[in-house]
Amino acid sequence: MRSVLRFSLPTPAQCAAMDAMASRSTGISALMERAGWVVAQAVRARYAPCRVLVLCGPGNNGGDGYVAARYLERAGWPVQVAPLAEPRAGSPAAEAAERFRGNRVDFTAANAARADLVIDAIFGAGLDRAPSDAIMAVLSASRRLIAVDLPSFVNGLTGALLVEGPQYEGSVTFVRPKPGHVLYPGRASCGDIVCADIGMPQDCLTHAKPNLFLNQPGLWSIPEMTPQDHKYSRGVVSLCAGQVMPGATRLAAAGARASGAGLVRISAGASAEAYRLGAPGLVIDEEPLDALLGDPRRETWLCGPGLTPGEVAKSLPQLIAAGKCILADAGALGWAADAPEKLAGVAVITPHIGEFTKLFGAPGEDIVSATRDAAKRIGAVVLLKGAVSVIAAPDGRAALNDHASPALATAGSGDTLAGVIGTLLAAGMPHWEAACAGAWLHGEAGLRAGNWPIVEALDAHLGDARAEAIDRARRLSCEKDDLAVKRRA
Repeated sequence: MRSVLRFSLPTPAQCAAMDAMASRSTGISALMERAGWVVAQAVRARYAPCRVLVLCGPGNNGGDGYVAARYLERAGWPVQVAPLAEPRAGSPAAEAAERFRGNRVDFTAANAARADLVIDAIFGAGLDRAPSDAIMAVLSASRRLIAVDLPSFVNGLTGALLVEGPQYEGSVTFVRPKPGHVLYPGRASCGDIVCADIGMPQDCLTHAKPNLFLNQPGLWSIPEMTPQDHKYSRGVVSLCAGQVMPGATRLAAAGARASGAGLVRISAGASAEAYRLGAPGLVIDEEPLDALLGDPRRETWLCGPGLTPGEVAKSLPQLIAAGKCILADAGALGWAADAPEKLAGVAVITPHIGEFTKLFGAPGEDIVSATRDAAKRIGAVVLLKGAVSVIAAPDGRAALNDHASPALATAGSGDTLAGVIGTLLAAGMPHWEAACAGAWLHGEAGLRAGNWPIVEALDAHLGDARAEAIDRARRLSCEKDDLAVKRRA
């Protein structure tokens, strides 16, 4: 697999470390020149010539703004710069400010209101405190806004809004997107995102050691089917069944079948006859659970979908004691709410925000750190489901999955997801990679299903989603390891 750096989402602190390292080789001034040129090119590609006001802060973000203003003016655009404060003497930003010989105006709301387009080059991704009321008044008076890096009121690490602010039409960032470009609510403020390579040496990104990634094929590799495959080599997914909510168990089983499991078995016990009705393709076991645990072909188990906490108490401890590869969801999470350590020994858990809060407490604004802490606490992969899902491993790796449809916000969707991840675990994928791949496949199936409001529609698209993931990973393996993406909506 090619370097995973192409999927990384460096934090503001890691970006600062990259800049510091680059200053000793490429030089900040050279990177600033390229960044400003990229901003100017992005503006020219999107808009016809118009009156532009560039709001410049005193740091490197402001320096990018001065360079962008110079290139736009050189292209014949009417440009003004409004400095928030002068850059530090002798800094790269001060050099960029000196090279801009165009009009300077006061940093006021009135000047912003007169411009057709305002470029926010005030603070960028590193700010972690709310901008002043005066700054927000200027931004709020602007009719159209483009951000250099991030809107100046969005936390680049968490995506939190430091203060309520206006909607931007676009954001131009460099090297790699930041977490704040992907996480809500900041993501919604950014508008269209353009991410460009500005010549940052790859060694700088390697040295920064990012361990947060955008979830895409290539970050993981799904096992491909071969002519020699049989149902057991493709993997067996087993499910613990309950008597109260059989529909959830059926949905998880269907998700496993549709995503490519070689065999799906439901341990139904006394409820076996009820599960056999209308379940072609599934093997229904009526033997007690302890009689099934000795089969070496049945290493992957789903426990929780369709089960009450009481039913989980009878099955999950047995599975853990037997050393099985377990995905715990739904009822299993409710069973452990009073003591999350009871989940130690499972491979993956897939809580939604309510279940997560009962287990570990409210995650707060920094949901990535909260999910990492939870994974480390129980020694399992934690997939926190949401508009942007967070998948964290106990070793600190984490991924953000934004590849999904709002139509997935429906009852039973999580059961299908559990089945998909179960298939990948049964196929031998490592736990974190299986959870990441499962989240992406589930999202791709949702996008292909369109606006269908029922979860059953997902199953018809999971096979094509799997083929798409394999195809994308193949294409990426043949491409150059670029540090940037061109555009993300």
